Amino acid sequence: MSNHSTSEQSEAYIALGANLGDREKSLNDALTLLNAHADIEVLRCSGVYETEPVGYADQPNFLNMAAAVRTSLMPEALLNVMLEIEDRLGRVRTIRNGPRTVDLDLLWMDGKVLDTPHLILPHPRMQERAFVLFPLRDIVPQDEPSGLLELMTKALGKLDGREGIKLWTTSVWEDGSGHSAS
Repeated sequence: MSNHSTSEQSEAYIALGANLGDREKSLNDALTLLNAHADIEVLRCSGVYETEPVGYADQPNFLNMAAAVRTSLMPEALLNVMLEIEDRLGRVRTIRNGPRTVDLDLLWMDGKVLDTPHLILPHPRMQERAFVLFPLRDIVPQDEPSGLLELMTKALGKLDGREGIKLWTTSVWEDGSGHSAS
């Protein structure tokens, strides 16, 4: 068995964001490319939220969302697929937290804890970011067993910056089942 995939299926949560070009199309294209991969199935997608930039402020507003995927890939292999998708969709890394056609972040994968030079799980800043937590809240089931729901609920209770987030659309992904709250 390779270190890229296992026969075991994991559920992972991915944050998606875009603030250059056709933002909705970029999010939809990223989901389509994820779902087209042999080892990845998009299960649920959040609503899409328009959010003000965080960090580097001199840039357009973002559209942000989250997706739950089922995958047989190991976390770093999934991350590599996500980075390839960013490249295919024109992502250029020039300014930290700067403008981008698309951004994919692996947030959580079955409660795994990982700290490598390439990947930290759970995502180290997701609890500080309303633009991640609001979309996640749409798609994490109430009976989620790995502790993600508890972590999110605690983080949302402490969070400032809600005013910079508004629902843009309930679904951007035409190929999937769309918005699925539980």
